[in-house]
Amino acid sequence: MRDEQDGAREERDLRLLTASSALIPPPSRGIRRAPNTGLAVVSLGLLALLLWSVVYPNASIVIGSFAGGLGAWREFAASPADLDALRGTVIVAIGSVVAALLLGVPLAFLLTRTEFRGRRLLGGVATLPAALPPLVGVLAFLFLYGESGVVTRIVQRMLGLHEPPWSLQGLTAVIFVHAYTMYVYVFLFVSAGLERYDTTLDEAALGLGASRGLLLRRVTLPLLMPAIAGAMLLVFMSALGSFSAPYVFGGGARVLATQILVSKLNGSIGLAYVETTVLAVTAVVALLLLRRMEGRRPTAMAGKGRATRAGARSGAARTLLPMLAAALVILLVLPHLMVVLVSFARDGAWTTQLLPPEYTLDNYRKLATERALWRPITNSIGMSAIATVANAIVCFAIAYVVVLSKAPGRRLVALVAALPWAIPATAIALGLAATFDRTAPLQLRVLLVGTFWILPLAYFIRNIPLVTSAIEGSLRQMDPTLEDAARGLGASRWLALRRVILPAARPGLVAGTMLAAVAAVGEFVASVVLYTHANRPISVEILAQVRSLSFGTAAAYSVLLILLVLAITVGARWAGDSRPARVPAG
Repeated sequence: MRDEQDGAREERDLRLLTASSALIPPPSRGIRRAPNTGLAVVSLGLLALLLWSVVYPNASIVIGSFAGGLGAWREFAASPADLDALRGTVIVAIGSVVAALLLGVPLAFLLTRTEFRGRRLLGGVATLPAALPPLVGVLAFLFLYGESGVVTRIVQRMLGLHEPPWSLQGLTAVIFVHAYTMYVYVFLFVSAGLERYDTTLDEAALGLGASRGLLLRRVTLPLLMPAIAGAMLLVFMSALGSFSAPYVFGGGARVLATQILVSKLNGSIGLAYVETTVLAVTAVVALLLLRRMEGRRPTAMAGKGRATRAGARSGAARTLLPMLAAALVILLVLPHLMVVLVSFARDGAWTTQLLPPEYTLDNYRKLATERALWRPITNSIGMSAIATVANAIVCFAIAYVVVLSKAPGRRLVALVAALPWAIPATAIALGLAATFDRTAPLQLRVLLVGTFWILPLAYFIRNIPLVTSAIEGSLRQMDPTLEDAARGLGASRWLALRRVILPAARPGLVAGTMLAAVAAVGEFVASVVLYTHANRPISVEILAQVRSLSFGTAAAYSVLLILLVLAITVGARWAGDSRPARVPAG
């Protein structure tokens, strides 16, 4: 009898233990969680949105290039202008990478490895070209180094020449402009790598008898190669799809980005589709090749990352380095100062003089009072704000699905979200123009061309990879068990999202949306293809003012654009510092 009671008690205890164990959540085994129906719907919805806005327009371009069979492709292959444009595009991209490396790498070594007077000031000024929107930087170079530019006229008078000493046109001029605007990528990447560099490795190599050249070739550069390769990739992709510098300084030289616009304006839509396809394929192939080169260098640092700066050894170096730093500061600040100076020049008064002879506040007064001149400002602010808000919402959802869920289709979502970074802005713009030129519900088309909304859509698509990667970086630093703990304590999914996930994603969200807003407010490439008179942004209006020789008004717009970029940057820094996220990392 007792045995039967003991057996019944043990069976009851086993049932209670089994039932209670079902109430205890299993331990987290990594960043991936069990599938969730809501997240699956979100993932599929994001995939549908990306396929419609990113893949569909570009697929329309490729399909459209074969609309007449191979006729458009034969026309491209037989056209000397198009082949010259393809060759010019590759030359500009490679030349820009070489020029940016020649400027950025030595400057990074100078400011990171050497201590001298003025180093901190030069380090802060070295990133100033990044604050210039692309078209504003091109405009500054036009005022400084163009045929009637200030520097050109100074050199002409010093040498007593009747003609300008140079003509800032052609592929060399484009590479020259790119070198100034894109060396910042190399400088920042290599400087970051040198800050993590363990200089005791150099000491060990020198102690073993290695020369400075051998040390640089066998130790320093291999360890910095990931940073250099990343910078090269960024410069190459930026130069490949560059439009502003070739458009202003190209002269008779051609690149595909400008040739696409020429074909479109001439009514050769099929040829424009082929040129766009060739440019996009070239960009994707270059991306894959550079990624493969980067992946073949598995060099890693084994030290503790102690980086030191050495002072100048000789008296001549201690004297010359501050002078060199001062000269570089002036050279880097000069474009900004020139734009500000010209913004006060009276339109039409600056002809053959070295500097503008008359100065006035009328340029800024006109921007503030004339409705036609104020309209591009409100357009740019409104369209960039709409695109940035959309980027913040959609890209946060993409990052959450990719990093913190096991939703179906998340890998495809991540792949499509990165696609706009490999496609030049000209190709994206022409794809939107070809796809959303009419309303056809069965073809998933809606008329956007000629409306206000086409440019915010272009800005949104262009900045998807930028914002998504920034948010993903923050979410990957979060301990994934924090959300499980919040849900286990009774928090709803919305409360856990608001109190746990968003604070963890906040640094990347702020940084990504800041960069997206800066890029959108000064965007020119997609704008010049898609704008109408009613929604023209600041960048297009600057070009229109330059064409009408209203240099003062164009410079005033440029100064306002720089101030908008600075305001966005300061506002993002304030938003990032006002409530710092305190979510433990994994």
